[in-house]
Amino acid sequence: MINISLRQLAEWVTCEIDERYLDVMIKGVTIDSRHIEPGQLFIPFNGERVDGHRFSEQALQDGAAATFYDRHSGVTAPTEGPVIYVEDTLLALQQLAVAYLRDVNPTVIAVTGSNGKTTTKDMLENVLSANYKVKKTQGNYNNEIGLPLTILALSSDTEVSILEMGMSGFGEIELLSTIAQPDYAIITNIGESHMQDLGSRAGIAQAKFEIISGLKPSGKLFYDGDEPLLDELVQQADGLNAIAVGSSTVHDIQCDVISHDASGITFKMNGEETYSLPVLGAHNMKNASYAIGVAKQMGVSSEVIQQQLKDLSLTGMRMQKFTAPNGAVIINDAYNASPTSMKAAVDTVAELAGRKILVFGDVLELGPQSAELHAEVGVYLEDKSIDILFTYGDESKAISETGYKYVEQAQHFDSKTALIDTLSKMLEADDTVLVKGSRGMKLEEVVEALITAS
Repeated sequence: MINISLRQLAEWVTCEIDERYLDVMIKGVTIDSRHIEPGQLFIPFNGERVDGHRFSEQALQDGAAATFYDRHSGVTAPTEGPVIYVEDTLLALQQLAVAYLRDVNPTVIAVTGSNGKTTTKDMLENVLSANYKVKKTQGNYNNEIGLPLTILALSSDTEVSILEMGMSGFGEIELLSTIAQPDYAIITNIGESHMQDLGSRAGIAQAKFEIISGLKPSGKLFYDGDEPLLDELVQQADGLNAIAVGSSTVHDIQCDVISHDASGITFKMNGEETYSLPVLGAHNMKNASYAIGVAKQMGVSSEVIQQQLKDLSLTGMRMQKFTAPNGAVIINDAYNASPTSMKAAVDTVAELAGRKILVFGDVLELGPQSAELHAEVGVYLEDKSIDILFTYGDESKAISETGYKYVEQAQHFDSKTALIDTLSKMLEADDTVLVKGSRGMKLEEVVEALITAS
């Protein structure tokens, strides 16, 4: 983590500091005054409900080495201790992160996309950690505050920084990319998330494509070559070094599934090298291909990559497989959802043996097209050999209303408890149940109930 004097900080950030404190050292930063560790820099923000500057004085008393302070804050500044006056504490945080990242100078890999960001990030860490000291974004620290905090948590000897970039509107990824100045950028795919804010899939593609804004002149973009919206943007970007990944032989990296079962997937890349993943979902082949492509660019051998992927583990609630007490397989993919990722989940389950059960919750933030997009998921079940479809929530009812004709049994629930009770009573040993919905639906509660049932 960052470990510098205020003298050094003053060279990196536009600010004013009393000269008496220039030799004070800071080690790490925090935005949470409730969990101050000795020596940290406290960074307050003026939020909608509370002004964090109210806690600066207490933060110093609790052991913070210094505090940023917006000179325009209406809260009286602490009279004792190192106070760093800035025009805007968020801008100062970002300036500090830019300077510290330049000082550590790791290879920076930026990852965005509607689905698969965290999985791709996990895979990158997995394949690169054999050769490099790697640090990745933790949790959802992928916005204008979280990304700088991730950077400032880097060790001084970090060799590779994997930065996830999220967004809900235009301009946000442009800012993050400008801060990070990536050597490699990845756009995993374009789905329907944030349709409410961006209006269309074309708008989402444009917002994701902002990741090239800070790409170094020698940098490379890996992107979903099967997505025409991205292909069009790539063609319009002069001088961009772009690498298309997908199922067609026209792509720079082409990948094909060889086998797919409950133990994972095996696929071939460019008709030559074979890789195996101990995770479910054919869509994860493409996520792995991004990671493999970047790793090869960075000099990691195919043999090392193959070995690393065999030991892959992903962040929780992403195609996470459990076994119920009666032997049924329960797949927890409840971290998030989009219509696109739901269709990919259907494809995953369709290829498995035994009775196949889907539990789908609402996909949130789809805007005016929500009913239509949910209905399309139901239509997608045609000829997919799904046996049972359960839906829960307001929006997902449209999935049942269109999908019922393609399954043996379909039922919509307004109560999660009723869904759990119904499914628990009918669960058989050879069943595979896949549970998926937006984060706000908390469908992991269904998984937990199924795997702990006596």
